[in-house]
Amino acid sequence: MQKGIWGTGAVVLLVVIFTGLLLITGGGPGTSACAAVAANPQGAAERSAVAGYQGDQLVNAALIMNAGATLGVNVHGQTIAVMTAMGESTLRNIEYGDLAGPDSRGLFQQRDTWGTLAQRMNPTQAASFFYERLLRVPNWETMTPTQAAHAVQINADPNHYTKYYTGAQAIVTALTTGDAACAAGIGGDAQALAAALVVKIDAGNVTGLSPDHLREIRWIADGDTKENCGIDTRILQVITIATNTFGSVGISDINRACTGQVLGSGLTSPHSANGGGHAVDFYSFDRIPTTGADPNALKLLKALSPVMPEGSGTGQSQCRADAGVPLDLSMTQFRDYCNHVHIAVDPYSTDPLKLGT
Repeated sequence: MQKGIWGTGAVVLLVVIFTGLLLITGGGPGTSACAAVAANPQGAAERSAVAGYQGDQLVNAALIMNAGATLGVNVHGQTIAVMTAMGESTLRNIEYGDLAGPDSRGLFQQRDTWGTLAQRMNPTQAASFFYERLLRVPNWETMTPTQAAHAVQINADPNHYTKYYTGAQAIVTALTTGDAACAAGIGGDAQALAAALVVKIDAGNVTGLSPDHLREIRWIADGDTKENCGIDTRILQVITIATNTFGSVGISDINRACTGQVLGSGLTSPHSANGGGHAVDFYSFDRIPTTGADPNALKLLKALSPVMPEGSGTGQSQCRADAGVPLDLSMTQFRDYCNHVHIAVDPYSTDPLKLGT
């Protein structure tokens, strides 16, 4: 929800003719998960605390991330690995176990069957052991993070890692530059983008609310043109970047002209203006509700900022300011409700995303 095109309630002084879906010349859709990210261990050692972790703990997190990058594990898997080590050892390379596993050692508290003592006490090798087993878990990317970790660690409590996930996200976000790696390889064919998203919808990795805006994606994938129910190709690209960044995303709004919703700024909103479909609202990432200021929201905004065209906007500015995490973004920022992340492109411009494809 928003006010005005970017939250100001301004009246658009343009007369335009609805031109349907914007098509940007490009290749096929990217289907791989978000690329792995790397971290600088020295920089991690020198930075201030993140989520209560600092010094050697952040160095160990950086080493875990880099081990995943070497193996080609995407950022979602890297975050799961950091979360797991937080839950097992508080990111400390400890030389002792516990009553349940007296021979457990290292960041992941791996037992003798995992490898030699030297291997388990080596952060990079221990992380590699974890990733190798994670990658053998069927459908690990569609599991909740704690379920994926439990499938590897076989903890007594399968939900043990849940409370560490938000902190792990904050650490991974802080130790990387938040570049546009998740935008790599995304093309500009609207129908192809929509078809790839339908696969993710059917797999349960993209969810919606009522009224159903996901049907708008299905119609485009099927080549079924419905008046005032299109989606700007750039918004399909934004959604694709989000699905490449997270294991799952929740979408509450796309084209309000299609559903007849008159909310916030009404017909001047990019959700509705010029045929509608020039904005998307995300209500959750990795099945965790967003506030617009949580680590997931920050991760997505940092990934999008380098590629969004001039005239783009995002809401929830006061949510981030109140949470003490304001961002310097290429997009215009405005006040909006703290229960979603609003991303919009200029409804009256055809400037493409800067994807470099």
